[in-house]
Amino acid sequence: MSNTLQFVGFIGSQDGSETRPGSGPIIDRDYIGTVARAQEYAGFDRVLIAHSSASPDGFQIAAYAVQQTERLKILLAHRPGFVAPTLAARQLASLDQFSQGRLAVHIISGGSDEEQQRDGDFLNKTERYARTDDYLDVVRKVWTSTAPFDHDGPYYKSRGSQSYVKPVNGTLPIYFGGSSDEAIAVAGRHADVYALWGEPLDDVRETIAKVRAAAALHGRQDHVQFSLSLRPILGRTEEEAWAKADRILEQAKQLRATQSTFRPVRAGEPQNVGSQRLLAAAAAGKVRDKRLWTEIAALTGALGNSTSLVGTPEQVTESLLDYYDLGVRTFLIRGFDPLVDAIEYGRDLIPLVRQAVVAREAGQGATTAVAAE
Repeated sequence: MSNTLQFVGFIGSQDGSETRPGSGPIIDRDYIGTVARAQEYAGFDRVLIAHSSASPDGFQIAAYAVQQTERLKILLAHRPGFVAPTLAARQLASLDQFSQGRLAVHIISGGSDEEQQRDGDFLNKTERYARTDDYLDVVRKVWTSTAPFDHDGPYYKSRGSQSYVKPVNGTLPIYFGGSSDEAIAVAGRHADVYALWGEPLDDVRETIAKVRAAAALHGRQDHVQFSLSLRPILGRTEEEAWAKADRILEQAKQLRATQSTFRPVRAGEPQNVGSQRLLAAAAAGKVRDKRLWTEIAALTGALGNSTSLVGTPEQVTESLLDYYDLGVRTFLIRGFDPLVDAIEYGRDLIPLVRQAVVAREAGQGATTAVAAE
């Protein structure tokens, strides 16, 4: 995989967020096409298509988004355990062929027993990660084997498995989510890109070290890359950006008070370690580091990408570079007004960050050359 800077956006099946109720049909083709094309034009490299136990099928949304764009790549969230890995490998490879090599897969083993059980999965979290490990072994074999193979794993067994369809580039990039010790162990073995939520710098540094140590057990410490997910809030001035954050928080509170689909955040929740870490960060302060804003995470129980960098484009760029210096090369950014914010990011943020990274890398190269003389 390339070690260059990457920006990943987001495609939902309809226009909505924590601050605005979903509008239009649950599968809004016009919106999906519009937001996909907008992010392609805005300079995003890839877009995430998420997964939940109640959401529309991501494979179908991905196929439609590919048809609506020319260059935009797809990051398809996928939960092991609901289809056989041999079938999943062929489905993913087929979609990659139709997209002409634009697909990556984001493996999420599932952090909530309650949600997993809605689809009939009653394994506990430790077992789910063990199953994911076995699942990905099979998927890789399907993609790379040139002859039929047998597999005898703890969760999956097959005889004479083969696939006539392969990914365009021989395999697909595997992004991996999960912050527990079990997750990090599996990520060390399988992840091409390990995905973190937007935590304070010290916490990100700690997790990156853990993942690299886990990868080193398999000789992959220099292979795994890192992605960070954030919700940037931009303003022409710092005061304007924070006023915008205040409005977003009030809108989110009002929506939660009026929409029955939002469950109250209860003590002891959530199960997944990633959300627990975000809530711990929020409990330590509404603003962490220079401008990492945690109040939406605290309000929503940190059940997803919910922390923000707040400030001018220049200030947010500076904070993103702090993460870049820790080893993050992919930034998954999406806004609370998804379409409008994606356009704003493409105009005001993404070019600024790319320019800053080029300047920084050029400066480091010059420093290295001088030191060598």
